[in-house]
Amino acid sequence: MSVPDPAPARKPRRLGLILPFVLLFLAMIVWSGFWFWTRIQVGDRMDATAETLRSAGYEVSWGTRSIGGYPFRLNVTLTDAVIREPSGWALATQRLESEAYMHALGRWIFAAPDGLTFTRPRSGSVQVTGQMIRASLGNAEAKPPRFDFEGRELTFTPTPGAQPFALSQAKKVAFHLRPGPEDHGALFLEVEDGQAQMSGLFARIAQDGDIDLKWDALLTKMSAFDGPDWPNAVRNWSQAGGMAQVREAGLTAGEAVIGVNRGQLFVGPDGRLRGTLDVTLREAPDALEALGAGGVLPPETADTAAAVAAARQGADNVAQAAITFQAGQTTLGPVAIGPAPRVY
Repeated sequence: MSVPDPAPARKPRRLGLILPFVLLFLAMIVWSGFWFWTRIQVGDRMDATAETLRSAGYEVSWGTRSIGGYPFRLNVTLTDAVIREPSGWALATQRLESEAYMHALGRWIFAAPDGLTFTRPRSGSVQVTGQMIRASLGNAEAKPPRFDFEGRELTFTPTPGAQPFALSQAKKVAFHLRPGPEDHGALFLEVEDGQAQMSGLFARIAQDGDIDLKWDALLTKMSAFDGPDWPNAVRNWSQAGGMAQVREAGLTAGEAVIGVNRGQLFVGPDGRLRGTLDVTLREAPDALEALGAGGVLPPETADTAAAVAAARQGADNVAQAAITFQAGQTTLGPVAIGPAPRVY
């Protein structure tokens, strides 16, 4: 009995080997088309937003624009970028780099490797350079949006003809803005190892020492913060009852320390701060006398304020007092020590 010959082996199907590569190729084509479509959309939205701002009185311009980052990011680089709002505040940089991942286009990261220049309406421009200057923006439709800024090893240089800025250098400057529930927002500001301009108020208090600042506040009625420019937005917010509830704050300038325990601040119709801060003062008499000796405060005002602080401090050189902003003036206890800070 003979054994039948075995059936010849089937040739392996090549479809099983080729199909994954075909699908990968098709996916790459679809993804590439989506990336290029998104790239065009980003450019169009930038142009439309710039036109909307210009029609509202803003100045928005840039020299060149490049959009890259294929395949998983969008990188937008602008040269000679300038934005100026109608009341005079402005921001300019020679090079602005921004980046967002394709899976998270609602959050953008920005960097100014060559520094930036900000302009104050009444005081002129200040050039800012540093080891790192970056920011991020997310949830832009919220009020306030989610915004973060951080600068390291910064130097502040007023341009010719501009008034001095409070700081000349700072190891770190951080600013954070967050949206919250119940129409609230949160604001946090930090300055670490700052150096004051030698002719400034902080320099007189610090007496060549470092300056550290922290400010943590809750902002209310943020849906009303809206307007064609900064003054109108602040005015609308204030008229709606918006205020800043200070949760914690502190200023260390040399040996002098101001700690804010609590307080509520508003903005008056004149654009200046109103409200009261309950503060803890350390070495306040010496700091106030230095202000009088340097001509920052009238000598009689400085002497009176120093006497008030000395009368309220204990054995540890710490005094409890109230700083009040009212009718355009800043008062320490019963003594007027200068104009209230202007918001717009």
